[in-house]
Amino acid sequence: MNKNAVAYLVTTLDTKGEEVIYVRDLLIKQNITTKIIDLSTQPYTSKYPIDVDAATVANYHPQGQQAVFCGDRGKAIIAMSIAFTHFLSSQNDIGAVLGLGGSGGTALITPAMQALPVGVAKLMVSTMASGDISGYIGASDIAMLYSVTDISGLNIISRKVLTNAANFIAGAILFHLDEVIEDKPAVGLTMFGVTTACVQLVAKQLHNQYDCLVFHATGSGGQAMEKLADSHLLRGVLDITTTEVCDYLFDGVLACNEDRFGAIARSQVPYIGSCGALDMVNFGSPDTIPEKYKDRHFYAHNPQVTLMRTTPEENAKMGHWIANKLNQCEGEVRFIIPQGGFSALDIEGGNFWDPTADQAFVDAFEQTFIQTDKRRLIKVSDHINSLEFCQRVINEFNQLMK
Repeated sequence: MNKNAVAYLVTTLDTKGEEVIYVRDLLIKQNITTKIIDLSTQPYTSKYPIDVDAATVANYHPQGQQAVFCGDRGKAIIAMSIAFTHFLSSQNDIGAVLGLGGSGGTALITPAMQALPVGVAKLMVSTMASGDISGYIGASDIAMLYSVTDISGLNIISRKVLTNAANFIAGAILFHLDEVIEDKPAVGLTMFGVTTACVQLVAKQLHNQYDCLVFHATGSGGQAMEKLADSHLLRGVLDITTTEVCDYLFDGVLACNEDRFGAIARSQVPYIGSCGALDMVNFGSPDTIPEKYKDRHFYAHNPQVTLMRTTPEENAKMGHWIANKLNQCEGEVRFIIPQGGFSALDIEGGNFWDPTADQAFVDAFEQTFIQTDKRRLIKVSDHINSLEFCQRVINEFNQLMK
């Protein structure tokens, strides 16, 4: 246990006071030190004890508290969220953060949670936790707990949920273990099911020298890796699986965002990229596929995941898009194209084998990519999951890290 750690209890006390006091009392019984942080965005007189009031938090906004207490609820929530992010980032005693909120409170609290380091316990009890929560979590390790009933007073259901929330926070503090410091530098790798053979082999070969952090290329996975790169927590990046670009450009469900590769440019971290799974766009079950794609070539990965083969035109667009992004990188960059196929399905005799489509990517990338002494394109004849390709990746990476 970290004896100096404090549980930050965060909510809008003008509407959630009874609930936060209930959680506080449960934590005090377990000898947990607490701080109640009020994020209310309108004037009121609190009947509950507050450790940090809303005005104090609002003063952390770059434009001062007048930006928060503006009389417009939507603008006030956005402004208070900015202020709270600055406030929370300035604290040095955070053991865990518990947020309580509805739609507004969740949108207000979670951006500040996202700004905290990975590993700091973060729990958001929310009415929004049963739907799409990706916007609230981002690339962070926020845990979401569905409130079941609205967070509007104590009742037989809310007491159960809030008790579980209190126990989560207590456990995070009481059973905290100091991080074991490793001498090995961390490197990030991106992987998908169809590039697993390659990435696992590369990680195995690098394991003795590096702490290999493998990220699932599901949109949030790439964002998480790039967040660490932006924070200068990665010594190098092996971005074998860039498939999130397919989904971003062609309506898939595992998409990156416009800033994909942005952290590579900003941090100038040594980077090796490749074409992993650029042969496919990810959708859900067949009934979720957009009508405009109905006549395309599909592969049923499982009942909930349907893969669509990318066309030559789409591959060309991706080639230009990725190359333009990498042209902004001034650090060491190697992009290695496996001309024998981009995934386990894109192999001779495989369901997505299409050399013409793959070549369209190669041609477009090569036309757009500006090579320099630090930024180089490497083409090999091997398949992405072949031993030969993996060894080339390892050799190039070792050369960069020298």
